[in-house]
Amino acid sequence: MGGPPRANGVQSLDRAVAILDCFTAERQELGLSEIARITGLTTSTAHRLLHSLQSHGLVRRVPDRRYTLGPHLLRLARGAHPGVDLQVVALPVMRRLRDATGETVGLHVLSGRCRLVVDQVESRQPLRRTYTELEERIPLHQGAPGKVLLAFLPAEEREVVLAGPLEAATPATITDPGLLRTELEQITRSGRAFSFEERVVGIRTVAVPIRNHAGTVRASVSVTGPALRVTAARLEELAPPSIRAGAEISAILGWRDKT
Repeated sequence: MGGPPRANGVQSLDRAVAILDCFTAERQELGLSEIARITGLTTSTAHRLLHSLQSHGLVRRVPDRRYTLGPHLLRLARGAHPGVDLQVVALPVMRRLRDATGETVGLHVLSGRCRLVVDQVESRQPLRRTYTELEERIPLHQGAPGKVLLAFLPAEEREVVLAGPLEAATPATITDPGLLRTELEQITRSGRAFSFEERVVGIRTVAVPIRNHAGTVRASVSVTGPALRVTAARLEELAPPSIRAGAEISAILGWRDKT
């Protein structure tokens, strides 16, 4: 009497695994019809299984009625392999942020007392910011992405950086420890940092934190563009979608905001 339910359960599991197998580095987001086509399932069966997978955090919905791998699956992956690739997780979100803002989106990670630009999704506009310093060590106080990382460091580590030297990259770089400390306090309150040509002359940037599953900030995401197009008012407009993108990446990494 227990045979058919067991068989049906195994079949459902096999089909659910087939759906998860649809997602690859090249196919990070898929629609229902694509999943049905790849797996050979009917759309109704695929939809039912996707709903179940979504309820367990194994897949999640993204804009345009598409799906991608979910946070619970990534937490399981971290258990087997702690080095879940931030770039793989962040890239789809960065692409959507680029499309929403029209400007270049950068991904930055903490490296000692510096930051590294580890990835970017370039603007499609002819005049745009292109990060040429990929994987180069950039002092934390120079530019919005680094200031975000600096703001969320533990107090003792932050004070070591503030003790200097704080070298200028441009005339706009903040090199006064008191002024920088005040701005870092504002960044922790607002959840975003601005750079008005503080790293590169003619470039303005907004950056926000990315939290890991423990809530620690070791990465940031930025939207950046030429000053003649990215005015102070435009930077303010770019902040909310940037904050949402940072929160989305953080959620994928397992962070749960309890506030």
